[in-house]
Amino acid sequence: MKFVTLAALLFAFLLAPIRGAEKPNLIVIFTDDHGWPDIGSAGIHDDLETPHLDALAASGVRARHGYVTAPQCVPSRAGLLAGRSQNRFGVESNGEPLDGFDAERTIAERLQEAGYATGQVGKWHLGPNDRITDHGFDDVYSKNANRPCHANFTLDGETVPMQVIDDGLYHLDACSEAARTFIRRHAESPFFLYLAYRAPHVPLDAPEKYVSRFPGEMPERRRQALAMIAAIDDGVGGIVEELKEHGLDENTLIFFIGDNGAPLKIHKHDAPGGGPGWDGSLNEPLNGEKGMLTEGGIRVPFLVSWPGTIPGGQVYPHPVVSLDVAATALALAGLPEDDTLDGVNLVPYLAGEVDGPPHETLYWRWIAQSAIREGKWKLLRGGSREYLFDVVTDPGETFDLLKKQPAVVKRLRRKLEDWTGDLDPPGLETKPMSETWERYFDFYLDGKSPPPLESASEVMRGWVVRNATGTVRRRGLHLVADRSDRETARPVFLATTKVNRRGPFPVEVRLSHAEPGSFGVGWRLEGQKDFVPGQVVRKPVESSSGLADVSIEVPAEGRVIHLRVYLPGKESTVRRIRVGTGDGAQSWEFGDSP
Repeated sequence: MKFVTLAALLFAFLLAPIRGAEKPNLIVIFTDDHGWPDIGSAGIHDDLETPHLDALAASGVRARHGYVTAPQCVPSRAGLLAGRSQNRFGVESNGEPLDGFDAERTIAERLQEAGYATGQVGKWHLGPNDRITDHGFDDVYSKNANRPCHANFTLDGETVPMQVIDDGLYHLDACSEAARTFIRRHAESPFFLYLAYRAPHVPLDAPEKYVSRFPGEMPERRRQALAMIAAIDDGVGGIVEELKEHGLDENTLIFFIGDNGAPLKIHKHDAPGGGPGWDGSLNEPLNGEKGMLTEGGIRVPFLVSWPGTIPGGQVYPHPVVSLDVAATALALAGLPEDDTLDGVNLVPYLAGEVDGPPHETLYWRWIAQSAIREGKWKLLRGGSREYLFDVVTDPGETFDLLKKQPAVVKRLRRKLEDWTGDLDPPGLETKPMSETWERYFDFYLDGKSPPPLESASEVMRGWVVRNATGTVRRRGLHLVADRSDRETARPVFLATTKVNRRGPFPVEVRLSHAEPGSFGVGWRLEGQKDFVPGQVVRKPVESSSGLADVSIEVPAEGRVIHLRVYLPGKESTVRRIRVGTGDGAQSWEFGDSP
């Protein structure tokens, strides 16, 4: 996957004495569900306001072909931090066990050995937040939502035992402030900061101070995405300002990368509320979206800045990948080269000391899809489907050249088969294509008409109403027991099969209900054909005219694949359901009120 030229080795040798005396700092900023064209310097859309990101690009490099390792957040984060393809250690997709990642040495652990202070801020999504320090991070501020977060330092710079802290700030602003605090805490020593903003990922929750920057006619979800990206941009500006105040701007290498493409759900439906669905970000002119190995799923915003070392104003033409971050970090810290890493030290290439592409080939596998890129060619597989594109002249993957280039297809297929044969588990796919992916491939790659826009029940993302009529209103999902069920006292409940987690775990519901009653959760385990007696927990609740949170612990022993949430009384309104805790929680929101 990589090669190192003699010139690159010479470049590293010449810089070694300088870096030995003053090792450069490293900041990695990772955004969430952020489409490739959604930074101003890409020059695609004119509705963005990203002056600080544009300045970052002007001070260094914008990679035109910057990639991540998966079209989904858990595997792409695991690959970034390990510096190895996550397929090698079993983190194929969201929901997979993290044992393989837990056994990997992260960038932070490696840089600790070189005397670096290490910090994690923002979204983690790779296990319990209170165990982030187990992965090499000294300082932690793991905020990714407008609620308290696990942290072991305060925004005032005080070191505290790991605890839950409530700063009362909008989560993106809090992350930016935590990043600046981390820089102040470690301005006198080399440091590595991993800052992962949960934006513009849903729920779309930008406050008015950002939303008001984008008046005029546009989809409301686009307005929210622009506002959240603007909040990120403000944060990046503050971080650069902090570096300059401490005289660190020319001794700090900054990566700005997205974790995968934007989820469009084909229709880019401007659904009310800020919950599941399109996040307002865009991938066009790239093809496809999050959940696909098309360019729209894995090509992302990718900026690299190191003033004084990497010449500014570059648009880099060769493919680079998030795996390169770890290899670059090791080289700059003076650590020995590690052949188990899948990336390349990018500095000699971006500094103009080495010509040609850093990578001969790049590889991907994500569940039922796999792909290889070699030069201008990209071979893409999805189940039994296969395509060949020239992604240099056709970044939108419009013209399938599979039948016109049989020799290219044969060569790339053989390389892809060889690479996937060494993965854990081996093979071109780990599961069959799902119905959703089949629809995506039909629409984006095979030119079929789009499927009908989702019905109200589908917008609920897998939750179904039982023994009641459900109506999505501004305040939430309003449920009224069916007439026959009022007489027979059959319980009103919501059910979903969109869970796959081991117990025990909490279920929290934000709801209002006009009369007291019983709130409960029932579950079905993997291997069970139906719900069984005894697998339900209940608690009494008082009436509530306003929205209130009620939670219950599910003491399941085994993997839960089906949930029922029993609601009190015959009429209620559900605003939110949350299953689990921390970054691993699943959350569904209904309605449109804040």
